[in-house]
Amino acid sequence: MDKTVELKDGSTVLIRPMIRDELEKSLAFFHALPEEDRLFLRTDVIRKEYIQRRFRDIDAGRVKRIVAVVGDEIVADGALELEGHEWKEHVAELRLIVARPYQRKGLGLLMARELYALAAADKVEEIVVKMMRPQKGARAIFRKLGFHEEIVMPDYVKDRHGQKQDLIVMRCDLEALWKEMEEFLHGWDWQRLR
Repeated sequence: MDKTVELKDGSTVLIRPMIRDELEKSLAFFHALPEEDRLFLRTDVIRKEYIQRRFRDIDAGRVKRIVAVVGDEIVADGALELEGHEWKEHVAELRLIVARPYQRKGLGLLMARELYALAAADKVEEIVVKMMRPQKGARAIFRKLGFHEEIVMPDYVKDRHGQKQDLIVMRCDLEALWKEMEEFLHGWDWQRLR
């Protein structure tokens, strides 16, 4: 699955599965994110035990995780968390974060595309994303990708500062998502993928 892709600004990154020996690189990626980018994340990603748990989830097959790499540095992290439980075995949650210098260059979209391919390979029919209300940019991106707001749970979660926030759950079935993505990417130069 390793792919070298060219971003909108002409720079290139390698998108590939995360590998076991990248614990320190993953920690460095999350430590380098500005605090406001980590504020609304579900877990405290700068704690080593959290990163170790991520690798256990990969080993157990509960999560498919990909990274975008420039040189020896991780610049984006994406995951497809497989529900795998009887009545939700057709559902997965998508999680994605891109380092600020690589935002607005198409990298998040390319990472999402790879995660969709992993979902299809695992026979996932629906993908959900969860976020807090202040994450307006993320909601806008996922709307463009065919997701719609399904549930708003007022004051349901707390951000990293301990402030209660509304949780927003968005979802899309994979077939509709592919269709929306094709429309959104109309005109994208797929020859840039190597």
